[in-house]
Amino acid sequence: MKLDIQSIHFDADQKLLDFIQKKCDKLETFFDRITEGEVFLRLEKNNENRYENKVVEIRLLVPGSTIFASEQSNSFEAAADLAVDGLRAQLTKLKEKLKQHH
Repeated sequence: MKLDIQSIHFDADQKLLDFIQKKCDKLETFFDRITEGEVFLRLEKNNENRYENKVVEIRLLVPGSTIFASEQSNSFEAAADLAVDGLRAQLTKLKEKLKQHH
């Protein structure tokens, strides 16, 4: 899947980018019609819990709709895991919905 990963106000290392790409690629096993995706990595500033300041937002384009997940954690890897789990649930639901229409 073509994935556009943007880190906002910092430079993400290649290991993190590869980790996120690999996680998102696994989503194609649940729904094979994902056309492309965008990932935004951000550090939250004014957060009362300064340890959970890493935010990962993932938007996937599928025919006829867009699905989105945003998670915050103490590491980008943990936030990406949570976001991908949320997307997996949404994709499974979407696939079931499409099956019912056919």
